[in-house]
Amino acid sequence: MAGRIRDDDIAEVRNKTRIDDVIGDYVALRNAGGGSLKGLCPFHDEKSPSFNVTPARQFFHCFGCGEGGDVFSFLMKIDGIGFTEAVERLAEKYGVQLRREDGPDEPRRPKGPQRSRLIEANRLTEEFFIDALGSPEALTARQFLAERGFDRDAAARFGVGFSPRNGDAVTAHLRQKGFSDAELVASGVVGQGNRGLYDRFRGRLMWPIRESSGQTIGFGARRLFDDDRVEAKYLNTSETSIYKKSQVLYGLDLARTSIRATGQAVIVEGYTDVMACHLAGVGTAVATCGTAFGDDHARLLRRFVEGQADVRSEVIFTFDGDAAGQKAALKAFAGDQNFASQTYVAVEPSGMDPCELRLAKGDEAVVELVAGRTPLYRFVLNNVLGRFDLDRADSRVDALREAAQLVSSVRDKSKVEGFTRELALSVGVDVEQARAEVRRAIANPKAQRRSEPAPLRAPAASQESTMTEPQAPAPPPRLPMPDPRDKRIAVERETLKLVVHHPEVVGHSMRSVAPEDFMHPVYRLLWQTIVAAGGPAAAQPGWVAQLRDNLADPTAISVLTALSVEPILSVKEVDLAYVQIHVHRLLELTVTRRIADLTSRLHRTNPVDQADEFTRINVELLELEKRRRVLRQQVLGGA
Repeated sequence: MAGRIRDDDIAEVRNKTRIDDVIGDYVALRNAGGGSLKGLCPFHDEKSPSFNVTPARQFFHCFGCGEGGDVFSFLMKIDGIGFTEAVERLAEKYGVQLRREDGPDEPRRPKGPQRSRLIEANRLTEEFFIDALGSPEALTARQFLAERGFDRDAAARFGVGFSPRNGDAVTAHLRQKGFSDAELVASGVVGQGNRGLYDRFRGRLMWPIRESSGQTIGFGARRLFDDDRVEAKYLNTSETSIYKKSQVLYGLDLARTSIRATGQAVIVEGYTDVMACHLAGVGTAVATCGTAFGDDHARLLRRFVEGQADVRSEVIFTFDGDAAGQKAALKAFAGDQNFASQTYVAVEPSGMDPCELRLAKGDEAVVELVAGRTPLYRFVLNNVLGRFDLDRADSRVDALREAAQLVSSVRDKSKVEGFTRELALSVGVDVEQARAEVRRAIANPKAQRRSEPAPLRAPAASQESTMTEPQAPAPPPRLPMPDPRDKRIAVERETLKLVVHHPEVVGHSMRSVAPEDFMHPVYRLLWQTIVAAGGPAAAQPGWVAQLRDNLADPTAISVLTALSVEPILSVKEVDLAYVQIHVHRLLELTVTRRIADLTSRLHRTNPVDQADEFTRINVELLELEKRRRVLRQQVLGGA
């Protein structure tokens, strides 16, 4: 029985190992001066690097969490392995032949197959799949690759292979290499069923999933044949002691050097997208393996993308333009706090992914897609606002409230003011109104906007009663009650009070007023009822009672009654000049709302692609501004 590794062999492994080379597979290190290297600690979350490596002394130490030690303890901590396995792994890496000796001091071995054996099983399986891709049976797999623009060299570059369909080819191959059944099952490439062992992947196109160091730890498999019993389009290795899907990114082994050099990482959605990006010249692309991008992925990526102090780091997500893509963008924004880097999103307008884009328009189109990235915040904001009709004032209020929650969650608080101004311009509201909503959202981030009470409905009839007589139609919904304290509609209320109290003074002075000049639906209904009755100039004794008889909505009747008894705010006698001031104010507010509508639309209009519309809106805005100045002068002149 093999015993403990000899001390002089352990010393040789330690002497031959470059600790900065080993740790560099996990952490982006930069020169910190004095012979020391620095990077972001892989053992705890931090924004500023406090993880130090000293190659001359072969030690590491984090001044943030206190973790430290030699190269063996680093591997034991980072990969969750024992001392013996750490020594074995480094011995294999640096070509040291280990000798063992029997004795009572033999260290306890971890239960189950050694990591090195599982890694070796996956490596041999990868080679087997690569060889199988050239077989006649793999014609469909080769056609799949060719149809997506990948030739033989591309397949070789990414280690793409094919799993035979017979169900036991990999099992037999690895058994011939001396692997035990326990090792085969633990490796993840072989399954255990009632009838014995079987290949987990059969008749599929295979991608090797590797650690950042380049060691193969699992596989991704794409369905090719209609008679495949497993209907899922993609399968991944089930989680094993060496493969955790939430802690690995496909392509990171190929991208890590470029990521460190550029400070950029591009997150795509699939294996073929990674291939397309790299072949097109975007060598920083990686993808998750059958799961959404999560916190563990972010922590893994941060070790590489945020390690260079002199490089502006950025993380770029690519999403489909559909609802699923927008949902993914919202989730990515929620996890944006994991990055000190700037986060962006790149979406192809027609919805093509990088693989489809490369095939349709060539390599340059993929490069341009990434280069034309949009800040993730702005992409999410546009998606939020896109759910609202910003040409309607009430819808803009709802959009502002929801988007304010987004602005309030921005990580970099120094940017909140700039984003607030952008929000105000996008929605078409006053900046101060946007600031107020953002402040409210910051103060109470979990508050939900209160909705209007649900309309009253008649109780549902029982099943038995509906069989004997028809159910009466539900009454129309009741209009919401206006708040007399709401300053936004105070001019509307006061103007209607003048009509109700002094129709003889108002006369024909309100002929230019339209229902659209009243924002609140109850006030709008009251004015429509007044116009239908002939207007203020047609008022006769019993004017209010006549209007009440023409109303059916209970809320409108109640408001009309309230207006008839509320006092006029003027301390002077109501005359025509006083009435005209209110008319001009009412019309000025309508023009102001129209200006806000058009300003919002102008901000959403591309001056190049929509030049005619852009010009038309600008011309209308100029006319409206002139109209507003005239009305303002009339208000001030009559005051």
